[in-house]
Amino acid sequence: MKIFKYPSPAAMKKLDAISNRHLGYKSQDVQAVKRILKDVQKNKDKALIDYINRFDAPKLTADALKVTKDEIKAARGSVDKEFLRSLNKAARKIEAFHTHQTQQSWFTTNADGTVLGQLVLPVNAAGVYVPGGRGGETPLVSSVLMGCIPARIAEVRNISITTPPTKSGQVNPHLLVAAQRVGVETIYKAGSAWGIAALAYGTETVRRVDVIVGPGNIYVTLAKQLVSGTVGIDMIAGPSEVLVIADETANAQYVAADLLSQAEHDPLASAILITPSQALAEAVSDTLIEQLKDLPRRSIAEASVKAYGAVIVVPDLATGFDLANQIAPEHLELHLEEPFQYLGNVENAGAIFLGPHTPEPVGDYMAGPNHVLPTAGTARFASALSVDHFIKKTSVIYYAEKALKKDSEDIIRLAQIEGLSAHARAIRIRKEK
Repeated sequence: MKIFKYPSPAAMKKLDAISNRHLGYKSQDVQAVKRILKDVQKNKDKALIDYINRFDAPKLTADALKVTKDEIKAARGSVDKEFLRSLNKAARKIEAFHTHQTQQSWFTTNADGTVLGQLVLPVNAAGVYVPGGRGGETPLVSSVLMGCIPARIAEVRNISITTPPTKSGQVNPHLLVAAQRVGVETIYKAGSAWGIAALAYGTETVRRVDVIVGPGNIYVTLAKQLVSGTVGIDMIAGPSEVLVIADETANAQYVAADLLSQAEHDPLASAILITPSQALAEAVSDTLIEQLKDLPRRSIAEASVKAYGAVIVVPDLATGFDLANQIAPEHLELHLEEPFQYLGNVENAGAIFLGPHTPEPVGDYMAGPNHVLPTAGTARFASALSVDHFIKKTSVIYYAEKALKKDSEDIIRLAQIEGLSAHARAIRIRKEK
């Protein structure tokens, strides 16, 4: 892993390359996704089955699109007790964290006869996209938990999951058991852009939803982007990223392992260490090379580290935090002697992991906060997936006659300045009656 001194032209060039990396799609990808969306919108189940047969399950039929209760029951018997224990533990922690995010409707009554307030209501239907994970061989159970639990806590009445089926037309039993654990029994066997299209527009089998959340490949991401506005979405997620700020007390083995835990996601993933310690920089670089040797996803991690990995040696920690805030990473780890002392230095990050015993994977699976986080610098303005993504806020306004008379001249004046005479008349006609 190459070491850069900061500030220097070489360091800035490397950081610019990392910050400016993109999702890696071409114009023909966008056009292909547009065609898929239009096809599913028009032809519904027929188009959906055509795509599923072509790319995932050659023999799946429309009547098997929705997972049956028997399939869910069978799944329960095919997973081991240790998995169930871990699943329940993770679900409880995620539920406990997201419960703190709930909001209540509120009203204020004023002496002039106005009543103002806000209704906080859940959307009616939400769709959670769950990637299949290498044809179902590596089921992304955590995506079920992170997508469905906040929707359920928001009290969404209709929650559905869509996920690509295996070649034989099944859904991995671990995903089905996870869905049952979070109270979701509506599961569709449809992935990629056609799965998103089905949720956004509805088909004879798939219920149309109001909000779509969840991670996916470039076609899922493009589809979500294109249907945004027709439905709500959580975010446009880019490649995963981790930035570690560490001082001389940090454990090089830990830091290297944490950098690789993100690099193995995707060749476009980024892994950056920022430190004022030259000795740590060299130790992490050497250790990372050693840890790469026995990594099953070595080729992916190696490509990521080579293209978008870096060790940046800074003059001091203050400079390091300035850089981190500019980058606004998805995951920010603080391997510092007193990490809580530096929490106030962080302005932009999707999630912050404090201390040597809080590696990023604890956030992926167990700690409780949501692991669907803003990427590609969007932590400057965006937040993690939460209960808020599944609610809508409606303003409530009541004016008594006395209150309207009190404000009427001001409203008329403002309306006239904007050239909206009918607005002014709507007030004046009540004032003059």
